[in-house]
Parts: sequence; C-alpha cells; structure tokens
Amino acid sequence: MASVLLVEDDPQVIAFIKKGLNEHSFNVTAASKGYDGIEEAMSAPYDIIILDIMLPDISGLQVCQLLRQRKNISPIIILSALDSSLEKVEGLKAGADDYLSKPFLFEELLARIEAQLRRVDFVKGITNLHSYGGVTINTDEKTAFRDGIKLELSPLEYKLLLYLMRNREKALARIRIAQSVWNMDFESNTNIVDVYINFLRKKIDKGFSEPLIHTVKGTGYMFKQM
Repeated sequence: MASVLLVEDDPQVIAFIKKGLNEHSFNVTAASKGYDGIEEAMSAPYDIIILDIMLPDISGLQVCQLLRQRKNISPIIILSALDSSLEKVEGLKAGADDYLSKPFLFEELLARIEAQLRRVDFVKGITNLHSYGGVTINTDEKTAFRDGIKLELSPLEYKLLLYLMRNREKALARIRIAQSVWNMDFESNTNIVDVYINFLRKKIDKGFSEPLIHTVKGTGYMFKQM
C-alpha cells in the first residue's frame, strides 16, 4: 500500500483525490499549506508527493525546491491550473518529476502516480521478490521465509512485514504504520501496532540469531540488521 502526501488547499480537490486514491488502496495524508506540507514530508517516508502550486503561504515551486534542498527524494507530481510550457519547465527545474495541469482526469493522475512508483521500484531493484536480513517475501504468492523457513503469517501480519521491508532502515512512527497497514487513523493511545509488532516478532525474530524489528524510543519501530 503506497503512501501519498497531498499538498493542496482546495477542499473539493482534496476530497476528489483522496476518494479516488483510497479506492485504489493508497493511503493519503493531506496538508493545506506549503510549510505544513514540508514538515509532513520530512517527518515520515512518503512514496509520492502531489503538490499544488498555488498555496496560501508559499508557492508549490518553493515547497519543491526546499524539499530537494533537504534531500527529500520522494517523487513529486505538481498539479496546477498554470499550464503554459514555461510553467511546466519551471516546475521540473524546481525538482518535480512530473507536471499535470488542472482540470485533469483522475485516471491520468493515477496513471502518472503508478508510472512514478514503477520508476522508483526499478531504480531500487524492487520486483515481486523482496529480500533483506535473511527474510524473503514473494508478493505474487504472498509468502514469506526467513533463512529458508516458511513464516506462517496472518494477512495483517503479512501486510505489516511487507511495509517494514519496503521501509527498512527507517524509523517509522506508530501512527504512520497504522495508517499505511490498516488504511485508517488510530487514536494515539491505541496499542494495535504494538500488538501486531509483538505477533510478528515471535514469528520472524524468535529462534533466530539476529533480531530484525527494533524499537525506536519515542518514535516507533525500525526493520534493520544490526
């Protein structure tokens, strides 16, 4: 399940995009101001950022430039009512990966998002087979192994492991894990993430020489080899 950060100040556009992407199993977080978008983008790993140019505080171009200056490498798709060739060139020069003019068809936005995600997967060498730290996940067969031993996982345990694998070596907040794996917001005092992390630890760490799931104090968890 891919995570999307939408930086847009029009409530109708936000609702339209969120509804469409949620129906295609994307998890969408929205920010209505440029600085809020920057803060959110730097606080958690996002698979893709959708960015409006006309924002109430700073322009989307400035947001894009600042994110790139801060070494944020998430693909950025700019949405804008400004559709001249010059505006598109400026957007790409600012660090965007794609530029889509308003109004747009949702199907075109979805196709562009999927194209960017395929490009990232190609660069990372991600295929249907994920392998790290002795754990191998086959997304076609929805199976997982550690050191050749099959892991008997529930559907939610499998989704959690796949999310950790795809975001390995990153500190992941509990709320971000909850949003991405369960596709909904949880109250901050809920312990559902901790419960499932404990389930998963018993299956992929117990009995093996090296633990892979580590607690990050004050944040959440990290999937990492020591």
